Amino acid sequence: MENNNIGSLMDVTMNKMREMVDVDTIVGSPITTPDGITIIPVSKVSYGFASGGSDFTVKEKNGFGGGNGAGIKIDPIGFLIVKDGGVRMINVTPPASTTIDRAIEKAPEFIDMVDSIIAKYVDKKNSKEVQE
Repeated sequence: MENNNIGSLMDVTMNKMREMVDVDTIVGSPITTPDGITIIPVSKVSYGFASGGSDFTVKEKNGFGGGNGAGIKIDPIGFLIVKDGGVRMINVTPPASTTIDRAIEKAPEFIDMVDSIIAKYVDKKNSKEVQE
């Protein structure tokens, strides 16, 4: 192949990823039960890719060495249930389980606590200045 470069490697990788993941992967096809309930599966898709390469000269010819890789992770997160004109979500994933997820959930409480400590400090400092 005469025209090997990192751009063409990335194009091939992205096209293959596009073939594997489409909208039907994230929001699945609706399933209708005999009693009129519609169930729609919902998933979370995460992906990443990396590429690298180098142009070099070998015996007065231009050469190229490169490679790339990609990964896709699909996690089911729940089902949309459509019944009698109403829609509700049933989660199948447990609540935040990683340290980062828990930290993000607790961030508002932490900010409130810091605000409270700062407010007490400012009040204490202001009351000392008033007494002097």
